[in-house]
Amino acid sequence: MRNSTFLILFIAVLIVIIGILSIYSSNYQKEGEFWQSIYQRQILWAVLGLALFFIMSNFNYRRLWDFTYILYGSVIFLLFLVFVLGAVRLGAQRWLRVAWFNFQPSEVAKLMIVIFMAKYFSNKSIDDVSLPVERFGILRVLLIPLIFVAIPTLLIVEQPDLGSGILVMTIFVIILFLAGVKLRYFILLFIMAAGSAPVFWHFLKDYQKERLTVFLNPNIDPLGAGYTVIQSKIAIGSGGFFGKGWLLGTQSQLHFLPESHTDFIFATFAEEWGFTGSALLLLLYYLLIRQGISIAQKTSDSFAKLLAFGISFMLGIQVCINIAMNLGFAPVVGIPLPLMSYGGSSIFVTFISLGILANIAKERAVF
Repeated sequence: MRNSTFLILFIAVLIVIIGILSIYSSNYQKEGEFWQSIYQRQILWAVLGLALFFIMSNFNYRRLWDFTYILYGSVIFLLFLVFVLGAVRLGAQRWLRVAWFNFQPSEVAKLMIVIFMAKYFSNKSIDDVSLPVERFGILRVLLIPLIFVAIPTLLIVEQPDLGSGILVMTIFVIILFLAGVKLRYFILLFIMAAGSAPVFWHFLKDYQKERLTVFLNPNIDPLGAGYTVIQSKIAIGSGGFFGKGWLLGTQSQLHFLPESHTDFIFATFAEEWGFTGSALLLLLYYLLIRQGISIAQKTSDSFAKLLAFGISFMLGIQVCINIAMNLGFAPVVGIPLPLMSYGGSSIFVTFISLGILANIAKERAVF
């Protein structure tokens, strides 16, 4: 169990260090006090994130079972509060200003949905590893949890934050699968999603429609909506096999690549460290997620099993979507790369999630 905690922590810190180096590289030539201090802020977020990791690694995960509905209600309240008091940045209203920190409730909502779904589809007894799904009808197995998940999803999409909304629904579907929901319910869910797609498209913002259209062909608007994706692919491709070297990436250094420290941090890293560095980074993410899956497989508690699987896949999905965005294989939907992209909310939630995994690994030996 100590090995699990150490390995999770070691890999996470290593990825964070890589992220800080990439953030520094992407901004060190930019003028202004804000850009010069951005990597220092990320160091602060990382240190606070480590503190949260140690707190959660010693916080019995079973307490989350007792607080699930309180956590759910609190996150819904914060998502509503964004529309009243939220700070507007880049045309989106997603953040709550807390002293000197911009807090993003949608990041917490991702983890909250994992906790909620893990409780909903598991037994209260620690000794009972079986899941109660077989006793559920369509109302309890699909419609009720769908309503609980749809509420935060709609609030997140309205901010607007399409990427986080899609991620929350993806987590919902994955945990349905992990819980052993029958195939016919997935078919029904697919039919419902397909039927609502035209209505959903109608409610998308204009820039979101442009991003989805440009995904199919970035050259439709190479100087507008398609510009970032084109520059990202140029940066990744120009890195070659070994990369151009730290602080030597032309796309990020000459400011051709927008959001090079947030959503497109992978392109910044790939340009400087090439295919070799990118492969090693993906290996680190694989080892981190594989460790979470291993913890899930070894626990005998159904709640812990779904919780650990849910957290592992939540992180894995974010990695896949972000890198796919950078490569032009997915539309630009604003999903950060865990532990690397600049931002306190993302790094805090990621470290809290990893702390929960470490606690599950620790507590399973007790039970």
